[in-house]
Amino acid sequence: MRDRPIGVFDSGLGGLTVVRELRRALPKEDFIYFGDTGRVPYGSRSNETIARYTLQDIRFLCGFDIKQIVVACGTASSVLAKLAEAPAEAPILRIIEPTARLACRTTRNGRIGVIGTAATISNRPFQRAIAALRPEAQVFSQSCPLFVPLAECGFSKGECARIAAERYLAGLREQQVDTLILGCTHYPLLKEAIAAVMGPEVALVDAGEAVALELREQLEEKGLLSLRERAGRTEYYVSDGIENFGGMGEEILGEPVLGQVKRIDIEAY
Repeated sequence: MRDRPIGVFDSGLGGLTVVRELRRALPKEDFIYFGDTGRVPYGSRSNETIARYTLQDIRFLCGFDIKQIVVACGTASSVLAKLAEAPAEAPILRIIEPTARLACRTTRNGRIGVIGTAATISNRPFQRAIAALRPEAQVFSQSCPLFVPLAECGFSKGECARIAAERYLAGLREQQVDTLILGCTHYPLLKEAIAAVMGPEVALVDAGEAVALELREQLEEKGLLSLRERAGRTEYYVSDGIENFGGMGEEILGEPVLGQVKRIDIEAY
């Protein structure tokens, strides 16, 4: 059981920012990553469609005899919380709760901003999680629909990202938030532009870092940390676009991944 892999999925390549943090925190673990590149972005879809995609992603990962599923997608995490039951043969860790906990520990003035896809913002999962932890905190949210396409198309840095960040984040800056949750795992790819707009006094909370810390704690408590001697390995699967995924994957992870990426038919699940 200890040496079973950990499954991670996202709507595209953004979840690789979570894989990067997971591998740093859990260097001996094996990971199976699925990026739904053929149907990205999830955030502009209906909740019913997002739920169907999410359950297909989970069923695919469960075929690898995994010991844990990490939902590295804010949109899927927000919709998954509304489902009565998710068919999975392994525990599921969403990015919502770990990220909210980290934000509540980080804020000094109790004014927390949340940015995410349209679906994540309308479903309000971070607001509910923060309210349960710190009822007195004030939460201000903003959807940023262009951020995911910018990240997926390789425009996470430069003029396009800066203009989008200025447009979306002006209201949150006016609310004097001191902590900003990057509520989509694509958003760390635009961290440079986001930080420039929000200023150095605003702490950016990266879901990948929060999830990696919490998963390590959970596996330790359950006695499920891998004890193998070798370094962990990662397998990558996508539903489309192997070449683009490989290029961006190398940029995010700092190592070549193109030869390790396989394309699968996610509709079969």
